[in-house]
Amino acid sequence: MDDLQITPAETKALLESGEDVLLVDVREPWETHICRIAGAVLIPMGSIPANLQKLDVDGDVICYCHHGVRSLDVAVWLRGQGVERARSMSGGIDQWSAEIDPGVPRY
Repeated sequence: MDDLQITPAETKALLESGEDVLLVDVREPWETHICRIAGAVLIPMGSIPANLQKLDVDGDVICYCHHGVRSLDVAVWLRGQGVERARSMSGGIDQWSAEIDPGVPRY
């Protein structure tokens, strides 16, 4: 499981590549009112088990949260459920804002 994390730069490149990528925001709804990454699907961490069928896809599943802790837990759990290409974006949306898109508000 050494490949559990992906950097924001790698995530951006993958999203722009045209490959099959599902970007999953595992934060709470109130957090998405502050900021979000366009194209991401909101499935709060606590709702992941009930939505497993939505995440069992052939392509990459990249999860993110505020700083990368919750999304790493989700990626580990998804791998345990057989979602082999699940990963966590290191540093979360905070690092995305700092390195990729400064227009995304930080909180």
